Amino acid sequence: MKLSPRVALPLACLLLLAGCGTSPGPSGGPTGGPAPRSPSPRTPVSPAAFDKALHDELIAMLERDQADREGTAQTESDQARTVRLKEIIRTHGWPTFALVGEDGGNAAWAIVQHSDLDPAFQQEALDLLRAAVAARQASPGNLAYLEDRVAVGKGEPQVYGTQIRCGPEGPVPATPIRDEPGVERRRAEAGLPTLASYLAEMTTICAEDTN
Repeated sequence: MKLSPRVALPLACLLLLAGCGTSPGPSGGPTGGPAPRSPSPRTPVSPAAFDKALHDELIAMLERDQADREGTAQTESDQARTVRLKEIIRTHGWPTFALVGEDGGNAAWAIVQHSDLDPAFQQEALDLLRAAVAARQASPGNLAYLEDRVAVGKGEPQVYGTQIRCGPEGPVPATPIRDEPGVERRRAEAGLPTLASYLAEMTTICAEDTN
């Protein structure tokens, strides 16, 4: 089954930090598709708690991550970004909206999504992200994507249908969707578009990749 070379993480399009072209992570894992919408309402960032240096570092890490996927060679690998994010989390916990802003939190999530070579870290980050979402300090959509990423990495059914492969006939879920009749409700609760519209967008992207 052919993986789409452009659809690992179009998060940079959302953040206006880098181009839209992307590619699968180094492990050849499932692709992620269009980035989830930001939660609403979201907790305001506290100026006293905001760490600008850490925010800027995370944004720069994401820029290098995306440049790497666009074919611009980087001296820093996915594994090196994973190691640095581990250090950040050990020091600060999950990078919350209050600590690094919404774009900084999205950047941290993107790096975790591309940490497929360290599934134990992805699971740890998932647990931390889940707690941050409960505190309205992270994106429910990001949580949905990471929930599915971890499940697919284990070969288990996914919950939201975010991890897609480009097959010979177009986009297909990387693993089956658990309780598929309820997937639209779950996606709506996470702030994600409908699965039908998501697959329609992925159909266009998969078709472009075959040209």
